[in-house]
Amino acid sequence: MGIRSIDVHPVVLRYREPFRIALGTEVESQNVVVRIHTDSEVVGIGEASPFEVVTHETPQTVMQTLDKIAPTLIGMDPLMIEQIVETMDQAVTENPSAKAAIDMALHDILGKIAGKPLFKLIGGFRKDVLTDITLGIKEPKEMAEEGVKAVKKGFKALKVKVGVDPKEDFERIKGVREAVGSDIAIRIDANQGWTTHQAIQILKKLEPFNVEIAEQPVKAHHIRGLAEVRRNVSIPVMADESVHTPKDALRIVNEKAVDLINIKLMKSGGILKAKKIAAIAESANVSCMVGCMSESAIGVTAGVHLAAAIKNIQYADLDSDIILQDNLVLNGGAKLRASRRVPLQKPGLGILQVDEKLFGKPVKTYE
Repeated sequence: MGIRSIDVHPVVLRYREPFRIALGTEVESQNVVVRIHTDSEVVGIGEASPFEVVTHETPQTVMQTLDKIAPTLIGMDPLMIEQIVETMDQAVTENPSAKAAIDMALHDILGKIAGKPLFKLIGGFRKDVLTDITLGIKEPKEMAEEGVKAVKKGFKALKVKVGVDPKEDFERIKGVREAVGSDIAIRIDANQGWTTHQAIQILKKLEPFNVEIAEQPVKAHHIRGLAEVRRNVSIPVMADESVHTPKDALRIVNEKAVDLINIKLMKSGGILKAKKIAAIAESANVSCMVGCMSESAIGVTAGVHLAAAIKNIQYADLDSDIILQDNLVLNGGAKLRASRRVPLQKPGLGILQVDEKLFGKPVKTYE
C-alpha cells in the first residue's frame, strides 16, 4: 500500500465571539486540512492550526511547508509513520502544525486499515476524557457569568484565561470561584503573561480558591522562572509554550521546573511525537494534559484519541471546536457529553462526514 495523492484545503472558521487571551484576540481561525489518499482507496484526514506567536507559523507557511514535504511522501507506505515523520523532519525543520496535519491523517489511515478506533491502537487506556471549557479574558463579572453558564451546560472544569494584569486576574479567578462554587475544577492559564515575581505573588493569593493548575505563568524560554514559581507556590505548575518537542520535555523535567506538561499536537508535530513527550514526562512522574490551539473537530478529535489512549495524559483541554461557530465535521468525530469527550467506536478518527462547502475544492493536489 502506498500514498497516491495528498489534497490541501485551507479553511477559515469563525469564532462565536472574539476570543481574547494574554497573547492577543482572535475572531477567526485560519487552518489547513489535508486528505491523504492511498492506492487502496483508504483516505485519512488531518488538520493544521498554526498560531504564529507559539508555533511561528502562518497559514501561508503551512502551505509552503506542505509544498516541500508532500511530494516526498508520494508512494511511501502510510503505515510506516515513524519513517514518514523522519522524512518530513529531514525535508523541513520546525513547522510543527504542518507536520501534525500529515501525522494525524496517517494515524487515521492506520485505524481504518486495522478496522479499529485509533485510541485502542495507540494505547487504549480509557474510553472518554473529561475536558474543561475555556473562558476568554473579559471583565471579571462577565467571566463569572460565563462560568455559571458553562456549569449549567454540564462542564465540571473551567479553564480561566488570565495574564493581562495581576490585580484584575485575581478578581477574575475569585469571581469565577465564588460564582460556580467549590465543586468545579478551575484551571488558570496566563499564557506567559506574568513575571516570575508576579506569578508567585498572585498564585500565593489564589491558594485559598482551590486552583487545580496554573499554566505557563511566565515566558516560555524562562525555565528557571518556572522552576522558581513551582518551588514557591502550592498550586501545581504546568508548562505549555515551554514544551514543543520531546527534547523540550526532557529539559524541563531535568530542571524539575513543572508538575505537568500540556501537550498540543500543533506544537509537537503530531501524535507520534506527542506520545514520546508523554513517555518522557511519565518517567519523571510528571503528568500531562492534551490541549488544543484553534482546531476544528478534526484536530480536536485526534487530541481526544490521544488523551484516551495514554495513561499519563490525565487532563484534557479539548474545546476549541466548541467555541467555533463554523463546524467542519457534520457526522462523527469526538462527541461532547456534558463535560466528557468521547471518541466514536469507529475505525481511525471516526470522522464520518465533513462539510464540503466549507472545505471547497483542494487548492493543491500532490500526486
